[in-house]
Amino acid sequence: MHDSSSSPLLRRRLRQGRDRLATALITAGGIGVIAAVMAIGVFLAVEVLPLFWSPSPGEPEVSLASLWLPQPYPGLDEPVYRWQPALPEGEPGPRFSLAPLAWGTLEAAAWSLVIAVPLALGAAAHSALFMSRRLRAHIKPTLELLEALPGVVIGFLAGLVLAPWLERHLGLGLTLLLLLPPGLVLGGALWSRLPGRVRQRLPLGWSALWLLPWLLLLWGLANGLAPWLEGWWFGGDLRTWLAAHLGLDYASRNAIIVGMAMGFAVMPTVYALAEDALSGVPKSLAEGAQALGATRWQTLWRVVLPAAGPGVFSAVMIGAGRAVGETMIVLIASGNTPLMTASPLDGLRSMAASIATELPEAAPGGTHYRLLLLAALLLFVFTFLVNTLAEVVRTRLRRRYRRLGGTP
Repeated sequence: MHDSSSSPLLRRRLRQGRDRLATALITAGGIGVIAAVMAIGVFLAVEVLPLFWSPSPGEPEVSLASLWLPQPYPGLDEPVYRWQPALPEGEPGPRFSLAPLAWGTLEAAAWSLVIAVPLALGAAAHSALFMSRRLRAHIKPTLELLEALPGVVIGFLAGLVLAPWLERHLGLGLTLLLLLPPGLVLGGALWSRLPGRVRQRLPLGWSALWLLPWLLLLWGLANGLAPWLEGWWFGGDLRTWLAAHLGLDYASRNAIIVGMAMGFAVMPTVYALAEDALSGVPKSLAEGAQALGATRWQTLWRVVLPAAGPGVFSAVMIGAGRAVGETMIVLIASGNTPLMTASPLDGLRSMAASIATELPEAAPGGTHYRLLLLAALLLFVFTFLVNTLAEVVRTRLRRRYRRLGGTP
């Protein structure tokens, strides 16, 4: 009797011990991650502080003005921004201005978001509200798997395939940019005017498939119109026309190429998070709006998007954080030219790319080394703030769902 009564008690104590051990390991892991993140920030701050307080002997002095304001240099008429850590012998230097690197980082991130956000949010809205469940079960995991594609592969394809192709077919690229948006609107208008039987065979939930032939038709139309448009409007050579009339020199690897490549890399992240936010809106809201006479489009814009707004904003912010910290795509596809120009046809250089290329050659403890760590600290702070803002907004979204009766 004693053994039979102690056996369940022993098993219960073992289960309790395993639960406590698992809880302790999870807690320790969480605390370890937080401690590691804080340690990275403290390490970067400690390494950067001597740059302004006690510079190394023989190293050039650095001030906030020299880092972020234009400086006068011999042979130049006006103060300019320069990032040139290594100069030929006989020239005064080096020149340490972080402004071109910060500009390149923000420019690359901005162009990537301009390309990624409309496409990702459009795909998320269509997937969450209009797409067939059967098709969504295949499309959504496929798009989310693209997030695992290495950035070096995307950068390689952008720098060695996309950039030369666009340089050779610049007129076709402009024609596609002008033709695709109205072409898609025209396709939707034509579908709405089809007979009812035809529309039943081409349902809106499967438009992601039956629109592909229409896109191929638009591509063929653009391919035929591009030579005519370039010859009539730009004198037969768009690149020469840009240089002669607008003073824009087309660099083979420029901000547009970086934006397209990084937009493709950021798109799966924005899509997955935005789709989850839109799918998580209580069905009762959309059904109630449609019961009151609202169309699907009105339901999307006036009901679903406002309810999922914090989640969508969180998705965009997390995508921006990844775009700012991207290294390999910018390193391969940008040309690595630290310029302060607003032209998307010029090259650029980001902080992350400079850290990756220059840190192995920088002398530890020197000015160049500490400036690269300062760039890393700025990236760390920016990413931390963006992710924190996204998490705060996501928490607000959960509270809104609770008030609306959705699942927490």
